[in-house]
Amino acid sequence: MTQEKTGTNIPSLYEWAGGMSTFEKLTDVFYKKVLQDELLEPIFKHMSPEHQIHVAHFIAEVFGGPSIYSTEEGNHFKMIQKHLAKHLTEQHRKRWVQLLLESADEIRLPDDPEFRSAFVAYIEWGTRIAVLNSNETSISMNPDEPMPTWGWGVPGKPFQN
Repeated sequence: MTQEKTGTNIPSLYEWAGGMSTFEKLTDVFYKKVLQDELLEPIFKHMSPEHQIHVAHFIAEVFGGPSIYSTEEGNHFKMIQKHLAKHLTEQHRKRWVQLLLESADEIRLPDDPEFRSAFVAYIEWGTRIAVLNSNETSISMNPDEPMPTWGWGVPGKPFQN
């Protein structure tokens, strides 16, 4: 962590989580589970070897990390396009969330209520949008739409001791 959790130096979710290595470890553990899962494996079995690192970079950027995804790997519009016509269901979404949260616990992602509330809120929001978009063949969206950014949310900041 590079900032104190007191005063006005509130860390980003990215910093609080532990930085890029944390997100890369999370997606590594997570996609190993996905590829062993009876429901999700058929969807992901043909993913590129770079898929999990791209997802790590995307989530890290959304949580306040470096702009690796949007400057080197795509942008928000391209991420949305990847979900079109995949026909994901609520059952797929719930399993994806379940395995991601299990992976977060396994790698010991911070489990304080404020961080986990923000983390789960983003995962819920993002996966619900992914399901909606996956059942469309096209969407009208500005191709230069900025990346979403996610912060501490309603709690406003981490709990101060």
